[in-house]
Amino acid sequence: MARYPRFPNGEGHVSMAPWKRPAVLVTAEDGTQGFGISLYGSVVARMINEHFGPNLVGENAMATEKLWDMMVRLSTAFSPTGMTSYAISALDVALWDLKGKLLGLPVYELLGGPQKEKIFCYASGFDQEWYMELGFKATKLFSPWGPEQGLEGLNRLEELVASTRETIGDEVELMLDGWTAYDPEYTVRVAERMRPYNLKWLEDYIQPEDLLGYESIRQRLPWQTLATGEHWYNLAPFAHAAGKRLVDIFQPDVLWCGGITAAAKICHLAQANHISVIAHGGMNYPFGQHLSMAMPAVTWGERSEGVSAPGVPLEEMVKLPGTAVIKDGYLVPSDAPGFGLEIDEAWLERVTV
Repeated sequence: MARYPRFPNGEGHVSMAPWKRPAVLVTAEDGTQGFGISLYGSVVARMINEHFGPNLVGENAMATEKLWDMMVRLSTAFSPTGMTSYAISALDVALWDLKGKLLGLPVYELLGGPQKEKIFCYASGFDQEWYMELGFKATKLFSPWGPEQGLEGLNRLEELVASTRETIGDEVELMLDGWTAYDPEYTVRVAERMRPYNLKWLEDYIQPEDLLGYESIRQRLPWQTLATGEHWYNLAPFAHAAGKRLVDIFQPDVLWCGGITAAAKICHLAQANHISVIAHGGMNYPFGQHLSMAMPAVTWGERSEGVSAPGVPLEEMVKLPGTAVIKDGYLVPSDAPGFGLEIDEAWLERVTV
């Protein structure tokens, strides 16, 4: 939105909309409950309460593949992508939480068991000195400037990347996120300009639906590691990208792409095509933590919420009680049943709007 004078700082970004996080509870006949969340509040809540929920009541809570397939088919008329995918995601992760609780196992065990001893994590934001103090060995910047700022913006972006590289040194990995604000020509200019700073990857550089643009950029930047996928929903765009090797790293968000069921399928698709997976914001909540612990395709974990408060320990930034915390740049998920969340009625009453 920064291309329009009315929004010089991108104030029209969808995250600015007055929607709270929707949460969903699924209840088994014995009273056991599973908990899930996503984004975009009342819009997503209505889909769950008025459409998906009534159609799932009475089904087998263990049949997560069937229930996910039902939700995808139930949304055929208006597409299982976009806002619909957020609703499917919230319900799906709640069902996995319930399934783990009923079986007395953490979700990563249900996904095949732990594939790694711990998850290597990186921090996203602009407080690199604090991230280094916390023990992170990799960090990602967001790009404050895009094509609308022209050469001046490109110069300022290089200054930011250069100063960050100087701050963190050469032993720490550095990445750059374009926030889907570039176009193909600007993406190529950015990549060429940043070559001296040894970026591990360039991320989310163009609009997510521009698959031809991704193909063009892949051809023009064969040497640059490319990553995207947080705004790809369901399986189709990942399958297309895998077949054409459009990017090197898939970044699905478990709470956006269709839940644990969809994310696991994406991981298997990636593994079959020698593509890495790093779940978008995967270390923010236990949902991505458990997926990352179990999937061989997942190499790293991203912490993008709750690390930009210098001086505040990560333990104090936990939003969902029971969420495991990163220590010295690594994370081990909770081994409690389900996602290990410690949520009770008192907590729900306190946070519910």
